[in-house]
Amino acid sequence: MFYKFAAVLATLLAIYIYRSGRAFFHLVLTVPNLPEGYFVGGDYRDHCVVIKDEKDGRLNHCEHMVFWDHLDEEDHITNRFIVLSCDPGRREWNTVMGPMSDPDPFGILWIYSTETGSLSPVALANYPEGHDFHPIGVDVYPSKAGAPSNLFLINHARENSTIEQFVLDPAQPTVATHVRTLTSSYFVAPNSIALTSPTSFYLTNDHLMTYRLPRPFGSILSTIETIGGPPLTWVAHVTVLPDGSIEHKFAALGIAFANGVALSRDGLHLAVASSSLAKIHFYRRDPSTNDLTLDRDVIVPFGPDNVMYDDDDTLIVAGHPHFPSFIAVVENRPGAKAPSWAVSIRPIAASEDGESEGQKNSRSKKAGYDTRAPLSASAIAPASSTDEVETIFQSDGSVYGTATTGLIDSRTGIFYLTGLYEDGVLVCYPGPRNV
Repeated sequence: MFYKFAAVLATLLAIYIYRSGRAFFHLVLTVPNLPEGYFVGGDYRDHCVVIKDEKDGRLNHCEHMVFWDHLDEEDHITNRFIVLSCDPGRREWNTVMGPMSDPDPFGILWIYSTETGSLSPVALANYPEGHDFHPIGVDVYPSKAGAPSNLFLINHARENSTIEQFVLDPAQPTVATHVRTLTSSYFVAPNSIALTSPTSFYLTNDHLMTYRLPRPFGSILSTIETIGGPPLTWVAHVTVLPDGSIEHKFAALGIAFANGVALSRDGLHLAVASSSLAKIHFYRRDPSTNDLTLDRDVIVPFGPDNVMYDDDDTLIVAGHPHFPSFIAVVENRPGAKAPSWAVSIRPIAASEDGESEGQKNSRSKKAGYDTRAPLSASAIAPASSTDEVETIFQSDGSVYGTATTGLIDSRTGIFYLTGLYEDGVLVCYPGPRNV
């Protein structure tokens, strides 16, 4: 009996090492030798600045951000804003990593104009009295010819996690009017959202065993799921019907810590971050059914948090290179800092002289990749046979830590980065700034 048990245990251990060993070694056991700061566009001291709320200091602990585009009749961008999802009370209320001690302070939405650089808090109109507001993942549909936009966000309220629907009007962009609260037993641990229409979206659930379980099971089981990476989480597609009810369909199962999700600009591909395995899953999407088919995986040199496509359908990924350092910041230990890393992922295309994708990838493996960064992604993650990975920004936490979401405005080349436990938003310009 003992030998059978030992054989089963050894088999399970071998499976775990094969599947999760690389991620565990680099994200948990190894402290990455990251620089104080690095930006691909030039010296970060000349190109990057942290934008803060100088008045009240409330632009902090921002988990997610998305572009809110204003389009003309021909779908050309006439104006672009960034909507930011922040929660200054995150150190007392975090249903993913803990603690869950004080849900009373409200989170906040911010809106930033990429044209003027103006920054304003967003007032919540018609928001239900007594209803908590702890936003994380958010998405907003583009406004066309001045029409209002639907905004959906995930709200980690005290009793259960919900999805809130708002309307943003370009005529009054600093006010979000609440429409409804969506609840469902399927919303176990909703994390990130990607709209497929004004009233439908893909939704990730990041844990099956959550911090909301009774003590001590919540903290223990959720940590085991985070580090161990069992394939217990999923992506769903949700459609909101006119009466406020929903249609829910499982779209992708068997993901380890499904975190950020993003839909490509052409609507044909979906990217999902697997934080525990340090992978990005790329799915092919059928727009007529919203069914997903796994296309490929790309390994990244950190635990990916959120993913966002730019205007050219290059994926921007931000995340956490060292889990213990991140936990130290979550627990508010004195002097703690957690590193940040952000990369771009773009498919490898055949060269104009007829070189095949396989030949090009073979050559790139021999020469290495991501050669400009102080700590190359190639030192941690093997080269992809399908995609090129390049570092945009990295820091040991001294300049900017706990990175969650990166955006690149392809029109201007400006890079934006949020940090889950940072004060302000990092903005890096393609040209030197007097900062």
